[in-house]
Amino acid sequence: MARRKLTHIPLREGRTIHHDVKAKDGSGRIVLRAASKGTGIIAGGPVRAVCEVLGVKDIVAKSMGTSNAHNVIRATIKALLKQSSPKQISAIRNKKISEIVEKRG
Repeated sequence: MARRKLTHIPLREGRTIHHDVKAKDGSGRIVLRAASKGTGIIAGGPVRAVCEVLGVKDIVAKSMGTSNAHNVIRATIKALLKQSSPKQISAIRNKKISEIVEKRG
């Protein structure tokens, strides 16, 4: 039963999220920002726990509104599910990943 509810969270380079995301659940609001390599998890208790379980190594997060851990965790999960990877976007737009990802130099 639980296996059917598993979802995939895309990570850039296996360590951070692809782009900045905001989400809300109840009165809990969360902002997740991608971070450069070596930053670590800069987040409060509930958000830190979720990121550690998912294997996110570099992220900056800000929790606003309520301090209720349950609402903060649900908002964090909503934010992580809202993000899109370049692979998902390229499939939607029928383009190659190289056309979507900007060149870093």
